[in-house]
Amino acid sequence: MITQLRKHIVQHGPALLRVPAKLTPFTVQKKMMLEGLTLVFKEALEDGDFEFLDGRWLKVEVRDLELHWYISYQDDKLVVAEHIEQEDVSFSGECNDLVLIAARKEDPDTLFFQRRLRIEGDTELGLEVKNLMDSIDLDSLPSPLKFLLQQSADFIQKGMQDAGAEKEVMNAHKN
Repeated sequence: MITQLRKHIVQHGPALLRVPAKLTPFTVQKKMMLEGLTLVFKEALEDGDFEFLDGRWLKVEVRDLELHWYISYQDDKLVVAEHIEQEDVSFSGECNDLVLIAARKEDPDTLFFQRRLRIEGDTELGLEVKNLMDSIDLDSLPSPLKFLLQQSADFIQKGMQDAGAEKEVMNAHKN
């Protein structure tokens, strides 16, 4: 029963979040993104590790939530925009996969080759963004954020494994 419920939440949770996420005004999304990014990348920002993004735009898209943001680095700080003329590189994925990447439960390269993570545009810039993401020390995150991220990722991972196991059983019965 719990396994079925977890599988159902993991499979259908993003669809339930889509409407509230889309109804959230961009000013609120922007504030949350900037605060979250500043918290997660505090050390990288202090070290000037975002200079490669100066004057360039990264599009981050959560496909199943139908959300996207454009991120750049200007005047020694991150900038988030709703619309721009042209992004330089784009990262897109499903909500569950992006949570798994953030929690280090899935390797971005693996998801890229499985076509679950898309990286399009300037590949050199995309590699710099990926390397910066890989350099985040999860232990440096505030404990409540780290706990929430790890628990969410564990829940998603188990729900995806439950769904995968069910597919294997159904395929075995077909043969």
